[in-house]
Order: sequence, then structure tokens, then C-alpha cells
Amino acid sequence: MDIVQIHQILQRDAVTVVFVNVLLQQVGLPVPAVPTLLLAGSLALAPGHLAKLLAAAIVASLLADWLWYGLGRRFGYRVLAGLCKLSINPSSCVSQTEARFVRWGLSSLVVAKFVPGFSTVAPPIAGALRMALPGFLLAAGAGAALWAGLALGVGWVMRDTVQAVIAALDRHAARALIVGLVVVAVWLGWKLWQKYRFRRFCAVPHIMPDELLDALAGASRPLLLDLRGALMIAETGPILGATVAEHDRLAEAVGNWPKDLPIVTLCACPEDAGAVQAARQLLKDGYRSVRPLHGGYEAWLAATQLRVPQ
Repeated sequence: MDIVQIHQILQRDAVTVVFVNVLLQQVGLPVPAVPTLLLAGSLALAPGHLAKLLAAAIVASLLADWLWYGLGRRFGYRVLAGLCKLSINPSSCVSQTEARFVRWGLSSLVVAKFVPGFSTVAPPIAGALRMALPGFLLAAGAGAALWAGLALGVGWVMRDTVQAVIAALDRHAARALIVGLVVVAVWLGWKLWQKYRFRRFCAVPHIMPDELLDALAGASRPLLLDLRGALMIAETGPILGATVAEHDRLAEAVGNWPKDLPIVTLCACPEDAGAVQAARQLLKDGYRSVRPLHGGYEAWLAATQLRVPQ
């Protein structure tokens, strides 16, 4: 469905279209809502109609956020781990997002809609961390009002420009289609380039779980940095002998550890992305031997269970 068709449907029932579009996007589907909000705002005939559109967007956003909140409250870290695996950019782990969420609290929900990726991750984190539902809904509603209100307001103020663009697209549909295809091709190329860069980023020497267990049992134990989020650590328990660390506070976690002694980073991220990121940062800071654990927490757990005496 192109923008001209959306324009025609919006003329018939803008409130329903805005509600469905925002709901689908906030649930997590790759359906852009901002263009629809801009168009809907430009078609609003009066402030009262604009208010109805804003209310529809806020209710839809809150419904989706409440759903994710409930899933996070019920299933905890499993929901967050699933979102991390589905992330377009695995180097941005849920554990990192969770650390920032815990630090910023309710205010993070107000700005969540403006941060790509965080909009979907924030509600289940709030649920998993047992944030009070009234406070969550209030902050999420305020964020939805700011996000949707800004898009609708821009469409309202610039309605003549928006309508002129729609008319131009209608007159030059073939060219618009070509431009759209070019934009999609560029976007896909950029994502493939990001994927390539991510693969190269992760191409650093790792340590295997058995090798780490042997090292921890030896005389010169490495410093093991546990980069999992606070939620997962609370649910699964701490790793004996590990130091809990955050990506934004690596220096605090390392403390006075000598730079010539080994360090191992561990996370619960797809492709060990968070552990690799931390290892690269520490190597940049001058530590000579820093390796991420291959397979992350799941591999660590499996290796330790195999070594438990039967």
C-alpha cells in the first residue's frame, strides 16, 4: 500500500487507521506510523478532530505497551532474551538497555518512543522489573502523547505542504515508485553493510567455556566480568567469583586489576555481542589480555553442569 492509498483511506476513517497503524507498530511489526500520523494531522479539519486522532494514537500505544509489560512481568528475562535475538543490530543488547532503564527509571519511558528499538524493549523490562502499573501507564502515556502529538502537530501546521506532496506523488506515481525502490535498495544495502561490519567486529579471539573453567581453577585466575542485566542475574543467580559489570561502567568493575593479567567478559547476548564490545573497549584502554566467552552465559551454564560430580 503506497502513501496515496493511505491518504485516500485516511480521508474516510482517519481515527481507525491511526489506531490500527500505531497499534501494529508498537506491537513490534515493521509498520511505520509517523507518515500516517503526519498525513492524518494534515487532514484534520478542526482541533477537535486532531484531539480524537491523538487519543486514538495514545490508546493504541498504551494497549501495545501494556501487552509487552504483561509479558515481561509474567515471563521475565525470557521475553527480553527473545527480543535481543530478534534485534536488527545484535550489538545493542537488552542487558545494556536494561542497565540504562534501571538508571533512568520512569523518565526513560517518556522518551522511549523517540529511540529506535528502545520503544519495544522498554515495556517488557518495566514489567520484568515489577514497576508499578499505574506509574508505568502514566509515563508510557506521556511518552505516547509527546511522540504522536509531535507528528500530528507537524502535519497540522504544515498541512498545505503535506497535501502538495501527496498531489505530486499522485501525478508522478511511476517516478515515486522508482524512488521508493531505490530507497529500499539503499536501506537493504546499508543493513547488509552493518551486518558485515558486525561480523568483523566480533572477529576477536574468544575463550572456550572449558578453558575458562580450567583457568578459574588454577593459580592465576582471570577476572571474570558478568555483563548480564540485573534482571537476569536476579532470576538465575550470580556467577560464583564473577564481578557484575555494566558497559557504561567498565572502569568501576575492573577497579585496580593489573593490565597485564587476563580478563574474560561474559554476556547473554546473541553472538556474544556485548562481551565482544566490552572486550574491545578494555583492550583499547590498555589491558593486554581480554577475551569474550564463546557462547556466553548459556555455554557457561552447560559447561558447569557437565562438571558437576554425578
